[in-house]
Amino acid sequence: MTLSHAEYRSIAATLEPNGMAFIDGAFCAAADGDSFETINPATGEILARVAHCKAADVDRAVAAARRVFNDGTWSRAEPEARKEVLLKVADLVRKHSDELAVLESLDTGKTITDCLAEIGGEVPKFFQWYAELADKTFGKIAPTSPGALALITREPAGIAGAVLPWNFPLVMAAWKIAPALAVGCSAVIKPAEQTPLSTIRLAELMQEAGVPAGVVNIVPGFGETAGKAIGLHNDIDTVSFTGSTEVGRMFMRYSGESNLKGVGLEMGGKSPFIVLDDAVIDDALIEHAAMSAFWNGGQNCSANMRQLIATPLVEEFTARIIARVKSFRLGDPLDPATDIGSMITKDHKDMVLSYIQSGVEEGAQKVIGGNSDLPGFFIEPTVFRNLSPEMKIAREEIFGPVLGIMPVASPQEALAIASDTEYGLHATVFTRDIDRALHIARSLPCGTVSINGFSEGDIKTPFGGYKQSGSMARDNGTEALEQYLQTKTIWIETQAG
Repeated sequence: MTLSHAEYRSIAATLEPNGMAFIDGAFCAAADGDSFETINPATGEILARVAHCKAADVDRAVAAARRVFNDGTWSRAEPEARKEVLLKVADLVRKHSDELAVLESLDTGKTITDCLAEIGGEVPKFFQWYAELADKTFGKIAPTSPGALALITREPAGIAGAVLPWNFPLVMAAWKIAPALAVGCSAVIKPAEQTPLSTIRLAELMQEAGVPAGVVNIVPGFGETAGKAIGLHNDIDTVSFTGSTEVGRMFMRYSGESNLKGVGLEMGGKSPFIVLDDAVIDDALIEHAAMSAFWNGGQNCSANMRQLIATPLVEEFTARIIARVKSFRLGDPLDPATDIGSMITKDHKDMVLSYIQSGVEEGAQKVIGGNSDLPGFFIEPTVFRNLSPEMKIAREEIFGPVLGIMPVASPQEALAIASDTEYGLHATVFTRDIDRALHIARSLPCGTVSINGFSEGDIKTPFGGYKQSGSMARDNGTEALEQYLQTKTIWIETQAG
């Protein structure tokens, strides 16, 4: 049940955010006592001081994770026991979903509506779904001659490091923690320095659910301190990272400079929204177009900012998108009536504004939005028309509330422009012709293609990118388990009968 604006403000007033690290089952300060501030980007208010973990703290967390992994408390527990604990985590997240949603809204500037949908819905589902998989991960027996038996087993990789982004803090924590723990790994988690609070609170709930000390460790800090220490650590077996392509490259280098740990990457995107000439420009299509670009203020790796519209439909599409954008409401993220919250930081706001200015300078026509004369780090949703493929705003990831309309003369041109990017994360295609839809979906070099609606799929479908949007690893689905498992062959010589 959605509460009122006043009720969410009341919850916010009672919160006492925990900014401590969580290592070996206990909350603690950083080893050197250092800390940093996390703020509410909608107001500039300081929410908490947060432990600034560095290499020494990561060492402590990894030592705890390795100890408990080696002693088998979690790694060799009956899978049904791990399932039971993770189901309790799911229940506790549901029980505290209002509190967690308010905490995340304050820390991120995201709307309370989005936070409730994610934390009350997605997060507990991830813990529940992977809990139910804990006792359903099977090995194989390979065919052999009568004189041998070949067992192919799946074992937890060991210590999993996870480095989280700031745009979906608790969802991304669940994406990585749930499958890692389900298969028996221990984990060392670095939340984004901009948004650590909900992940730290999750650690409290996981402890309450019965996750043993050392199995989950939270080391808040900066990328160049705690993140780098995770990437370079010689006793971390695999790392899952979600964030920018630039930082993803660093984790590949860290692996090569340390123990050649496995690295799963989910990174940036420049995803197209393609509307072919037989599509109907109705309310549903316009809603998908608007939300694909402006959901979470455009701070989404799969945002469909490049909107490739069949030339005969451009005028109608543009008029209706402008009308929809005019109805968006910016304001207090804790107000359920608010549609778009703030940018995450002033620096990020300034970067998005620089992209908007670049679009104007390169000749795109700004038809609505772009105003930033608001308290906090807000930017009005912005629409450009008459984009051309070589423009900066048509090629680089903006990560803000910007939608660009580009006319295309044919499906072939749409496919060529959509494919001409260093990224390959997501695409949306609208058409009533299933043959054309499937042709484009099969031809696009990207990890997810959504037809006749903007969607990233759901918990059952793997999510990740081609090219510079990701590695071979995937989050979600049974495929997510692969990041946290290793394969062993046991070959037994037998006496043939």
